[in-house]
Amino acid sequence: MSKDNSVTDKREINPFLKSALEFGPVIVFFIAYLLLKDRVFAIGGTEYDGFIIVTAAFIPLLIASTGALWYLTGHLSRMQVATLVLVVIFGGLSVWLNDDRFFKMKPTMIYLLFGGLLGIGLLRGTSYLKYVMEGMMPLQDAGWMILTRRLMLFFFGLAVLNEVIWRTQSTEIWVYFKTFGLSIAVFGFFLSQSKLFQTYGTPDAKGDDKTEG
Repeated sequence: MSKDNSVTDKREINPFLKSALEFGPVIVFFIAYLLLKDRVFAIGGTEYDGFIIVTAAFIPLLIASTGALWYLTGHLSRMQVATLVLVVIFGGLSVWLNDDRFFKMKPTMIYLLFGGLLGIGLLRGTSYLKYVMEGMMPLQDAGWMILTRRLMLFFFGLAVLNEVIWRTQSTEIWVYFKTFGLSIAVFGFFLSQSKLFQTYGTPDAKGDDKTEG
């Protein structure tokens, strides 16, 4: 049974193009929000603020970029698929009901979903994180269990933080938080796990440079 976490066979593409397809829609969303945040649009007799219009444009943009990424690479991670589905559902609800709260809840749902799945794996005595990321971070089984437990708690923490931010702060602050704060937090989490990677890295990962000569 293959351990590959792809939807189909993986193909390599230009890394800059890959990054543009993965992060481009979020950057476009942020810029468009800054340009339209103070505007109100009347469509079909209903008024929509800039945030709702930007959300409506973000959904097909993300679908297109994800589809292009799948077409070019033959690969989508389960995280990318889950994110797309939740964006379509919660973004669609925000546009349909003209209520930005649904889209703001989307990160909460994503992190609860990921944290919950990791928790289910831990209850079953296994690491679903290993199944998804083993090719990127070779670790001993004990290391995977520790990292999975920490990431589960981290995801639950992000879910709570997102709820606090969107419920107590302005839309603009939430957009900054979503665009930059969450990404920085995830990067900081994995950076803080460097000791774990050193301790539980597999012998092959630690000794790759010793195979030469």
